Amino acid sequence: MTMSILLTIAHRLAILAYVVFALFPLYWLLKVSVTPNDLLYSEGVRMWPSHATLEHYRYVLENSAFPIFFRNSLIVAGSTALAVTLISSLSGYALSRFVFRGKYAVVALMLITQMFPLVMLVAPIFKMLSPLGLTNSLTGLIIVYTAFNVPFATFLMQSFFDGIPRDLEDAAMIDGASRFTAFRQIILPLTLPGIAATLGFVFTAAWSELLFALMLISGNDSATFPVGLLTFVSKFSVDFGQMMAAGVMALVPACLFFLLIQRYLVQGLTAGAVKG
Repeated sequence: MTMSILLTIAHRLAILAYVVFALFPLYWLLKVSVTPNDLLYSEGVRMWPSHATLEHYRYVLENSAFPIFFRNSLIVAGSTALAVTLISSLSGYALSRFVFRGKYAVVALMLITQMFPLVMLVAPIFKMLSPLGLTNSLTGLIIVYTAFNVPFATFLMQSFFDGIPRDLEDAAMIDGASRFTAFRQIILPLTLPGIAATLGFVFTAAWSELLFALMLISGNDSATFPVGLLTFVSKFSVDFGQMMAAGVMALVPACLFFLLIQRYLVQGLTAGAVKG
């Protein structure tokens, strides 16, 4: 009994240590964001500044282009998440339910697209988008993010559809429902955890992506917040207070988004990990 209690305590302490380790960077982000510039270096390493201020937040909201970056990120991440979820739901259902010529070639092609380092694709993508006027454009970013996220999201959604018995659709179609009606009214409600997991994954990926946003966007009017954070870095200094304040505010939409879908998220991630 004593050994069991000790193991339980050790297990809880290990979990607590991991949580503290994982959350400490976020705590430090918040701490620096409320520390005045004159105390940031003079006080050394402290767990909390002797005097806290919201001046960095005020400056970021009133005197910087962060609201524009914030709006652009919401548009890009939200549009990408919706587009990818819609496309991957349909394509994942097709891969799960139908056998057609070239099916395995399509699967292999989608797998191949995940093997290339993104850096080597920047120049070709820029050359394709430039004649179409889609560089320095939110539409161009949405198209690129959608293209890169659809393959993984398709496999993710396919795993959910594979876990739903075909008999449910067969029974609905015997009762007179079309294939699409059975898909919309029966299958999709059962895959809400999968849809939530896909939305969460894609939204996070698009919200925090920097490489393509940096390479394809050249002006503040179309910049997303990861690129916008670089505006707080000058040639000779970095305004850490304002940068951290912008970072804290940028976390809010992602946190709210996950709060909205948390009912389905854990169930979706665990169910999608096992086929059948």
